[in-house]
Amino acid sequence: MIKIVLIGSGNVAHHLIAAFAKSKKASIIQVFARQKETITAPFDSNKVTDNLADLARADVYIIAVSDDAIAKVSAQLPFENRLVVHTSGTVSLDALDPKNRKGIFYPLQTFSKNKAVDFSQIPICIESEIQTDYEILEKLAKNVSDKVYKINSIQRKSLHISAVFVNNFVNHLYQKGQEICIENDLPFAILKPLILETANKVMSLSPEEAQTGPAKRNDNQTIQAHLAALTDENQKKIYTILTQSIQNNGTKL
Repeated sequence: MIKIVLIGSGNVAHHLIAAFAKSKKASIIQVFARQKETITAPFDSNKVTDNLADLARADVYIIAVSDDAIAKVSAQLPFENRLVVHTSGTVSLDALDPKNRKGIFYPLQTFSKNKAVDFSQIPICIESEIQTDYEILEKLAKNVSDKVYKINSIQRKSLHISAVFVNNFVNHLYQKGQEICIENDLPFAILKPLILETANKVMSLSPEEAQTGPAKRNDNQTIQAHLAALTDENQKKIYTILTQSIQNNGTKL
C-alpha cells in the first residue's frame, strides 16, 4: 500500500481525495489544510491537520496548492530526503525544495468541487529525478487512471498552454456566445447540441479536418454581416482575430 500525505484543500485536492478513496493499492493517510473546514470531500476529520510539523510519515507527499505557493510550502516541510511532488501544469520541478526528492503528479483536467469526474479517464503526467521515484509515481498514477504519461517540465508547460487554448479560451467563447444569445432573447441551450457535436468530432478527426464555418470557406459576405451585427467592440475584435487565424491556417496547406 502506497501511503500518501496530501497537502492542500482546493479543487485538485478535493478530487484526489475522492479518487484515492476508491484505490486498493494507495491510500491518503493524512491531509494538511491551513483551514480544516475547507476539506469538503468525504474524509476522516481526525486525519486532517493544520500544522506542517505534524505531518505523518508517508511514501509520497502531494502538494496540491496554488502555483505561487508551491515553493514556499515545499521549503516549509519539516523533513528531508522524502518524495515530494506537486500537481501544477506550469510550475517547474525545480520549484520544489532540494532537501527532498522531487516529482510531478499532474492530472490534466479542469476541476470544480461541485462537479464529479471519472478519474480513470484523466491523463496523469508524471516526472521525477530518480528512476525509483518514477516507478512509485507510475504505480500511484495507474491506481487511479488508465492514462499515464511520462512528460518533462518543458513538455508539461507546453501542454498546459495547449490546455488553456482548448479549455479556458473555448469556455470563454461559450460565455461570449451566451451573451449574444441573451442580448437577442435566445436560449443558450439551443447551442448545446452543436457544442457536443463539435467536441465529439475531434475524437475521430483532427481539429483541422473538423473545422467548418464562414472563415474556413472564405465566405466574406457572411463574415462582414456578422461583424456588422455585433455591437460589442470586444466581441468584434475576438471574431476578427479568430477569423484571421482560421484563414491564415488555410494558407499553410
